[in-house]
Amino acid sequence: MWFRQLSFYRLNQDDAPNNEQLSAALEKRPFQHCMGLDWFSEGWVPAAGHLDAPVYAVRGCQMVSLRREDKVLPASVIRDFVELKVAEIEDKELRKVGRKEKLALKEQITDDLLPRAFVRSSRMSAFLDTRRGWLMVDSAAASKAEALVSKLREALPPFPAALPRTKIAPHTAMTDWLAAGEAPAGFELDSDCELKDSGENGAVVRCARIDLTADEIRQHIATGKQVTRVGLIWQEKIRFQLTDMLQLKRLQFLDLLQDEASQAGDDRESLFEATFTLMSEELGELVDALVAALGGLEDASSPTAAAPQTAAPGTVPAAAEGAEVPWG
Repeated sequence: MWFRQLSFYRLNQDDAPNNEQLSAALEKRPFQHCMGLDWFSEGWVPAAGHLDAPVYAVRGCQMVSLRREDKVLPASVIRDFVELKVAEIEDKELRKVGRKEKLALKEQITDDLLPRAFVRSSRMSAFLDTRRGWLMVDSAAASKAEALVSKLREALPPFPAALPRTKIAPHTAMTDWLAAGEAPAGFELDSDCELKDSGENGAVVRCARIDLTADEIRQHIATGKQVTRVGLIWQEKIRFQLTDMLQLKRLQFLDLLQDEASQAGDDRESLFEATFTLMSEELGELVDALVAALGGLEDASSPTAAAPQTAAPGTVPAAAEGAEVPWG
C-alpha cells in the first residue's frame, strides 16, 4: 500500500469533512461494475480487502480508494467487423455501401461488441491529512489526480481542495540547488535529473546514475538550461523525483521505514494500520518540508470552492472533465 507517486492539494482545514460526513457521502457512490453499453464506471471502494467502509481513518488521516473499470474495445477490432459486414452486404446485394451506412454499421457493431468486451480494472488511493491540511493522491498524472478530486467534489460539493502554488517556482529552486551543488536542509541530492533548454530548440538532457554536483551539470545550467526534474532523498527515509509541476515521482520508502512498519505485527490488519500510519506521517512531514524549501505557499494556494485552477509554474494542471475514451 506504499504510495509510488504523489500529487498533493491544499485542504481548508475548517471545511474539511469529518469521518462521518466523508463516509456517508462516499457510501452513496459505491463502485459498480461496468455493464451493458457503458464505456467505463467509477466508484468508491474500501481501501483494503479486510475493510468494509469506504473511509479508513487513523490519527487525523482518512484514506479513500477510487476504483475504475474501462471497456477494452480497440478501434482495429471494430474496423475489422465493419469491413466484414460491408463486404457481406456488397456481395449479397451487389451494391456499394455508402459512408453514412458505414457509420451506422459502426455504431451498431460497437453496441453489439461492448457488452462482450474485456474490462480493465484500476484503483487509485488518496488520503486526507486534516491535521496538516493536505490531500495526498497516489498518482503523478495530473489528469488522474484531478479525476479523483472531481469525484470527491461530486460527493461533497464544494470539496475544499486547491492546487498548491509555492512562492519559489520548483524549476527555479531545483536549478539553484544544482547550481550550488547542494540540496536544502533535510534533503540530499540523489543521482538523476532532467534539464531543458528554455530556447526555441528545447533541448533536453537526462542524467542518471551521475554525481549531480559535477561540473558538467553546472555547465548545462550556465548555458541556460533549467532543471525540470531532480532526484532527492529526504532524511534517509524517502527517495523520490521532484518535478517542475510540484509532483513526486518514483517514491521509494527506504529500508528504515519498511522495517519499522513490518515490526507492527504479522496479521494484515496490524500491518495495514502500521504501514498507513507511518506512510501518512512521513509524507505529511516531507510535503511540509518541501513546501518550506520552496519558500512556503502563496496566499492564492488557500483552498476555495472555485473550480480547478489552470496550470502554472508550481502547480499541477487541472484535467478536463468528461468521459475518457478507452481506445484512441
